[in-house]
Amino acid sequence: MRQAVAGPEIERLIQLLARLPGLGPRSARRAALTLIKKRDTLLGPLSEAMRVAVERIVVCGNCGNVDTCDPCTVCADANRDPATLVVVEDVSDLWALERSGAVSARYHVLGGVLSALDGVRPEHLNLQSLVERASDPAVKEIILALNATVDGQTTAHYVTQSLAHLGLTTTRLAHGVPVGGELDYLDEGTLSAAIRSRTAF
Repeated sequence: MRQAVAGPEIERLIQLLARLPGLGPRSARRAALTLIKKRDTLLGPLSEAMRVAVERIVVCGNCGNVDTCDPCTVCADANRDPATLVVVEDVSDLWALERSGAVSARYHVLGGVLSALDGVRPEHLNLQSLVERASDPAVKEIILALNATVDGQTTAHYVTQSLAHLGLTTTRLAHGVPVGGELDYLDEGTLSAAIRSRTAF
């Protein structure tokens, strides 16, 4: 049986850190030790930042993003194209698209994807408010920025059917060879998608 090497407070810190994505028990121990060693410059400010985050972070009632204000910073930006609505699965996808700087549009976070295996049905997702937002006469295009998984594609089809009566242009992200990718290292599904989605050169 493993002996405890630290007090219960430190063990609890390690256990909580181990729950974070990308951190296993070993990484959590190293992170906890770093935080403890840099108590004044790292642990104190981090705990204060987390306390403030717990108090102030809210879900945007408009798009589903997380921020410290409602509507969120993205929704409040008057310079964004009101004609384009980008539909994403999760807030992490919204943030990834924002980091890329590829689009300056409005977003809608579904909060997941349809999954028969996990019991996720349409009523579990942020779909009704999407239909309401897409009904705005200013909206002309819906970009489906959903993952290229079975559940992502199922959700994309469901969203398309739900919005069909609005007569909007519905597009999806291109699938295929990534920039800098070598054909020899790509899987068959990616290569097939790239061939089907080929464009004029």
